[in-house]
Amino acid sequence: MNFVKGLMLGTAATMLATAGAQAADLPLKAKAVEYVKVCSLYGAGFYYIPGTDTCIKLGGYTRAEVAFNASGMTATPAWNGNAGQGNRLKNDYIFRSRQSVNLDTRTATEYGVVRTYFDAVFSWTSGGTASTVAGGELGVFFAFVQFAGFTFGKAVSQFSAPWNGTPGNITSNLIGGDDTSTGINQISYTAQFGNGVSAAISLEDQSAYRRADGVSNVFNVNGDVAPAENSSVSWLAGMGPGTSKGVPTSYTAGTQIPDIVGQVRVDQAWGLFQVAAAAHQIRASYYTSTDESTGHPGDKYGYAVMAALSLKNLPTGAGDSINFDATYADGAIRYVIGGTSKNNFAMFGNTGLTGVYQSLAIGSAVDGVFETGGSIQTTKAWGIRGAFNHNWNPNWTTSVFGSYSSVDFGSAGGALYTRGLSDVVKGSFTGNPNFDIIQIGTRTAWTPVKNLTFTGEVMWTKLDQNYSGTTGATNAGGTKPNTRAYEFKDQDTWSGVIRAQRNF
Repeated sequence: MNFVKGLMLGTAATMLATAGAQAADLPLKAKAVEYVKVCSLYGAGFYYIPGTDTCIKLGGYTRAEVAFNASGMTATPAWNGNAGQGNRLKNDYIFRSRQSVNLDTRTATEYGVVRTYFDAVFSWTSGGTASTVAGGELGVFFAFVQFAGFTFGKAVSQFSAPWNGTPGNITSNLIGGDDTSTGINQISYTAQFGNGVSAAISLEDQSAYRRADGVSNVFNVNGDVAPAENSSVSWLAGMGPGTSKGVPTSYTAGTQIPDIVGQVRVDQAWGLFQVAAAAHQIRASYYTSTDESTGHPGDKYGYAVMAALSLKNLPTGAGDSINFDATYADGAIRYVIGGTSKNNFAMFGNTGLTGVYQSLAIGSAVDGVFETGGSIQTTKAWGIRGAFNHNWNPNWTTSVFGSYSSVDFGSAGGALYTRGLSDVVKGSFTGNPNFDIIQIGTRTAWTPVKNLTFTGEVMWTKLDQNYSGTTGATNAGGTKPNTRAYEFKDQDTWSGVIRAQRNF
C-alpha cells in the first residue's frame, strides 16, 4: 500500500510539474497601448498625435447652396458683368458645392503655445469659367503659424471686425466695411493685456484685397488708348482705357510697401469693441501704360480707420446680438468697398426717353485718378453696416441686416473724371462720379440637429449715382449695341441664396 501511495503521489507531482512548465511557455497578453489620447488643454475635439506632445484637431464643413439673380459665385448681387447688363448670357441661378477641411495643431512650449492652422476648400460652381466647370476649384483660405504672439501667413486681417462682411448675413457681399474672410498674407504681433484687452500691429499684403480686383486701382483719365477704341463702361467703372474688346489697361504699379495696420480690441462677456487703422501706399505705373520713359505721378499714402461694436446677452432673448461697424477711408477704398467683393459696378435698366436705348448706373471705387503730367487725386469713402440677430428658439434664428456706402472723388478728382468721361461718351449730362450703395436684407436659419443648418437669405441693393442726362453714341461693351445712347439713372436689384451646411 505504501508503494502504491508513493507511486500515485510521484505521478501527480510529475504531472503538475509538466503542466507548470507548459504554462510558463505560453505568451502573456500584452498591455494595451493608448494610440489616441484626448487632449483637453485647448477645448473639445483635440487629440495628442501619438508619440508627441502636439495636439491636433480636424474640422470643416460640407456646404451646398444655390444663388438667384447673382453675378458672382457667392451670391454677388447683379451689379456688373452679364448679370448687371441683364442680357441673355446671365445665369439666373448659380449652384455651388463646397468642402472645407481644416487642421489645427498646438504645442505647449516655454514661449507659450505654438499653433499652426490650415484651411483648404474644394468648390464646384456652376456658371463659372470653363476651367471651373471642368474640374472645380481648390482654394486655401488660411495657412498660418502663431508663436509668442506673432502670426505669420494667411489669416484674417487685423483691421477686420470678427464678423468680416457678415454681421448677420451668410454671404460676403454686404459692403461698407472690410472683409478678408478668406485670409490675407501678413506678419503681425498681438499683445494680450488680460481681461479681454489686446492690441495688434501688422504688415499686410495689399496685392490680394487692398487693390482692385483684376482692374486698375488708380487710372489715367486721358490714357494712351484712343477714346474711340475704349469700352465706355469699362472706363466708367474705373477699369481704365482698354481695347475695342473692353480689355482694361491697368495703371497700377507693383507693390512696394505692405499696408501697415494697428488694432485695439476689448472682448468680454457683454460683447466686443474694436478700433483699427491702416496706412496704404498708392502707386501708379506710367503716364503711358506701355512706355516708362513718359514718367509717372508721385506715390501717395492713403489711410483707413474703423470702429466695431458687438453687444451680446440682449434682453430680447438668449444668444441675441447686435453687430455694427463703421469705416472711413481716403485713398484706401478697398477697406470700405471691396475685400472679397467686386469694387466696380455697371447696372442697366429701362428708360422712358425717346431715342435712348436703356438707362445705366456706373460706380468706380478706385484709390485715385490722375491725368498725364499730373498727380494722383485720392478718392474718399465711408460706410456703415450692421445686423440684429435674434434666436426664436434653439432651432430657429433670424437676422435683419443692412449697410450704406458712399464714395466721393472730391472736387479735383471729380472734375478730372468727368472731363475724361465727356471725351469718351460725349452726350449731354451733368454731375459728378460720386455714388452711394444701399443694401437691406434678412436671413433665417433652421438647425434641426446640432451642426446641421438650412438657411435662406434675400438682399436688396441700390446703386445711387450722381450723373444725370444722356450719353452720346456709346460702346457699352458686352452685348449692348455700340452706337446707342444711354440715360444716366439710379439702378437697383435683388439677390437671394439658399444654403445647406453640415459642420464637423
